Amino acid sequence: MTQSELEELFAFQVKAAGLPEPEREVCVIPGRKFRFDFCWREARLLVEINGGTFTRGAHGRGCGISRDYEKFRLGQDCGWEVYPFDTKEVKNGTALATVEKYLKGEIRIPMLIKYQHKSINQSQEQ
Repeated sequence: MTQSELEELFAFQVKAAGLPEPEREVCVIPGRKFRFDFCWREARLLVEINGGTFTRGAHGRGCGISRDYEKFRLGQDCGWEVYPFDTKEVKNGTALATVEKYLKGEIRIPMLIKYQHKSINQSQEQ
């Protein structure tokens, strides 16, 4: 299955599940050309489908993995949740189930909120 076929499969799953339609191939990191496969702006969620993980594709080689790490980290630094999924996770429904839970508010990452709260309290004490 090619990368674009895998992305189309995920897009079909999202639509069939009745989830909000995501934007596709979106640049959200100021000053960078990185594109994310799927974007739900209101939820601040980015999804990247990495089809070549086990076939020595771009996402399975050192240079590509390093680029992916940078891309995901920059997305997170800009306040986005970034979820990468591989072929298996798209095909077995894990990617869809995870995104659905996130969009329904069943998954949230509380560490950032906790960290920000701690930082605010520390700066007020000083």
